[in-house]
Amino acid sequence: MATTAVTDKSFDEDVLKSDTPVLLDFWAEWCGPCKRMGPALEELSTEFGDKVKIAKMDIQENPDIPGKFHVRGIPTLMIFKDGQVVATKVGEMNKAKLTEWLSEHA
Repeated sequence: MATTAVTDKSFDEDVLKSDTPVLLDFWAEWCGPCKRMGPALEELSTEFGDKVKIAKMDIQENPDIPGKFHVRGIPTLMIFKDGQVVATKVGEMNKAKLTEWLSEHA
């Protein structure tokens, strides 16, 4: 599986109503740490398969949802389960830390 692009319009359907936990990465094209984490998130989307959806939201193109969730810095990662945020991390993480964090909360 590849990461899913989420927009302000698709957020409810893609994230809140998801049958599986969702890791949502709030990012922007100009963000170096966000771009460095991209490949690890793509790998995790394959490794976790159908157990967890890995999604990305470009905050430049979609300002509403990041504002609603008080995203102040990027990358910001949130894990949603049953429509609720169960964990949040701000800042760059390597693949090992991402895997450990995701395994704890998803």
